Amino acid sequence: MANRTVKDAVTIKGTNPQYIIEKITRTRVYESKFWKEECFALTAELIVDKAMDLKYIGGTYGGNIKPTPFLCLILKMLQIQPEKDIIIEFIRNEDYKYVRCLGAYYLRLTGTAIDCYNYLEPLYNDYRKIKVKNRNGVFELSHVDEYVESLLTEESWIGQTLPRIQLRYVLEETNLLEPRVSALDDDLMDASSDDDELPDYVYSEPRAKLNMRKSPRKSPILTRRSPPVSKPRGSPPPRRRSRTPPKRRRSVSPEKEKRRRSPTP
Repeated sequence: MANRTVKDAVTIKGTNPQYIIEKITRTRVYESKFWKEECFALTAELIVDKAMDLKYIGGTYGGNIKPTPFLCLILKMLQIQPEKDIIIEFIRNEDYKYVRCLGAYYLRLTGTAIDCYNYLEPLYNDYRKIKVKNRNGVFELSHVDEYVESLLTEESWIGQTLPRIQLRYVLEETNLLEPRVSALDDDLMDASSDDDELPDYVYSEPRAKLNMRKSPRKSPILTRRSPPVSKPRGSPPPRRRSRTPPKRRRSVSPEKEKRRRSPTP
């Protein structure tokens, strides 16, 4: 009885909302300690307190396929099926980043393509860091905008297959969705307008000096030197030339040479 979906729940993608999570994963969640102790008799109002206590996000990890509290709360939300206004408040919550991530993942599983783009794309401006527990049980560092990007572009996340949604450009061509406007467009327009307002003489001399600084001249001493040549081991050291010039011998006349060689009487 505790694992059944509420009676007045609306089918999602033509099936029971809990069936979006794979059967093996659902069985592991039902057998986990967090599900039995923390998720029992939870309502849409009480689930907010559990979401505020989250310290990381993730799916299943380890060889025994243990579910994380994040995945347990996702399955509980699929079971009780809270109203859409509550999920939107989760996404718009700026104080608790993991509450925002919880609402974004639930909307990605149950919402339409138009709702996913309208409510999840504004989260691209959230650059806060979050911890993600991978399948090996190791924590990885990520950001909220990267998390939202993976939800909108990838086919699976944390080991769970995401429902298919239409591509954005298809919805734009059918006029069901307006073109996305980035938050950086205003800054780029302001920067370009400031450059146009400045006079031309402001750019003449400083830019030339800046280019000269970027490409410094090479000293002629460094360019003339040839690279050192490696000598083989065991070669004798080069001979040093003496600085003093060799002495020149004076030329002797032939008569003096005969007198010197002739024996004395």
